[in-house]
Amino acid sequence: MTNTSEITKLLDPIGWRILAEFQDDARIQFVELGRRVGLSTPAVIERVRRMEEAGIITGYRVEIDHHKVGLPVCAFIRVRVIGNLIPRVIAVAREMPEVYECHRIAGEDTFLLKIYVATSEALEKTVDRLTPYVATTTMLVFSSPVTRRAIEAPPDSIPSPPPRKVKKTASRSSSR
Repeated sequence: MTNTSEITKLLDPIGWRILAEFQDDARIQFVELGRRVGLSTPAVIERVRRMEEAGIITGYRVEIDHHKVGLPVCAFIRVRVIGNLIPRVIAVAREMPEVYECHRIAGEDTFLLKIYVATSEALEKTVDRLTPYVATTTMLVFSSPVTRRAIEAPPDSIPSPPPRKVKKTASRSSSR
């Protein structure tokens, strides 16, 4: 298990630049990554390995256009669970291939599910599978103007570089 000081050390300006490069292109080669962040190839490989071991980097994934694979309907389903059905809802959500994401949330609702399906009829069937256990509210997505925004360093997390020292030069007095 990695301690907080090790994570903080890994999330220095170079660590954040590594994360930015990976979020832009997870297939970037180590040689190129090292060149972009100012490390040798062995140094960048070691840094990435340590970031993986610390749990900062948890995986490398492919993004798929849901429209192009026949799943153009995206919806969010708010789920309100009353009683002791939370484990059952989790099990049902894990079994349903339509469920792209399932989040346990605070507030009046218990879960927020992100669903991708082929048709509105398929969305209706998905909601019907949930209703024996819970109350649901379905929100259909028209468009997504912001998707998969990169995680950036919080403004106060990276120390500012020390101020540059100005070299003092001896002033010459003019003797006329």
